[in-house]
Formats: sequence, structure tokens, C-alpha cells
Amino acid sequence: MAEGLTHIGPDGSAIMVDVSDKPETRRDAVAVGAIRMRPETVARIVQGTMPKGDVLATARIAGIMAAKRTADLIPLCHPLSLSSVQIDLSPGEEGIAITARVRTTGRTGVEMEALTAVSVAGLTLYDMCKAVDREMVMDGIRLALKTGGQSGDYGAGQSKDAG
Repeated sequence: MAEGLTHIGPDGSAIMVDVSDKPETRRDAVAVGAIRMRPETVARIVQGTMPKGDVLATARIAGIMAAKRTADLIPLCHPLSLSSVQIDLSPGEEGIAITARVRTTGRTGVEMEALTAVSVAGLTLYDMCKAVDREMVMDGIRLALKTGGQSGDYGAGQSKDAG
């Protein structure tokens, strides 16, 4: 393996990291992001008058499905058995805040699952609303909190209860 590069094998090829010797621990991750849109678009979402139907319910389901399928989308991610996926969508004056909380008990973390969930929920919001607002912008997608594992906790006061 190349010095410090966990996904590169001795011959320089891409590998999936062997986590078989790592202990199973509870792992949580919270990712956040937003989609900015016109206030009238947010109002129509909240009122339930968008042409494609229930925008928030569809985006929530899409985020959950995306978290469950992350290993199919990100080449070197391990497939994980997720214990919990929660997607919170909070409409505000300038758009919708997106938060994904993901939990597992396993040998590797769920950061990518949380980030994927936020991204796909945002893309779904965009798709559901593009007919009425083509100026939307997805913004600020980032990991806000991670707990568990060898690398320790990250973000938001290192809370042990992310969900």
C-alpha cells in the first residue's frame, strides 16, 4: 500500500479497505446542506401546490433510499446495514435546509451515507421544483457530525447521540 493512502494497493491499483479486524461499534453521522430557491417556490412546496406532487415527502424518501444505496454509487464504499436514516427538511424564507442522520453498528462509518442522503434529497427537491424555479442552487453540503470508530468524533461538540 502506498504510504498513507488507504485505498491504494501495493501495485498502485484501487482497493477496498479491509475492515475485518476492526471492532464493531455504533457509528453516527450527520450531514447538512440546503437548496436555495425563490420564496414563492418555498410557499408552493409548503402549501402542497407544486405540479409534481408532495415535494418534501418525495425528497425524504429519496434521501433514505440514497443512504441505503451509497455503496452502489461510491466505488470503494463498503455496503452497510443501516440501523437508522432520518431526513429532516426545513423550509425557510430562502429555501430548504436538509439534514440527514444515519446510524449503524459496524466496522466502518456512515459519513458517506449521510452526505449521499443530503445530496440526493437536494437533487430530488431540484427535480420536483425545476418547472417553476430554474434558479435554485444546492449549497453547503458537508459533514456536521461523526461519532464512533478509530478516528474519533468530529463536529458539533462531539455529541455521542447524533440521532
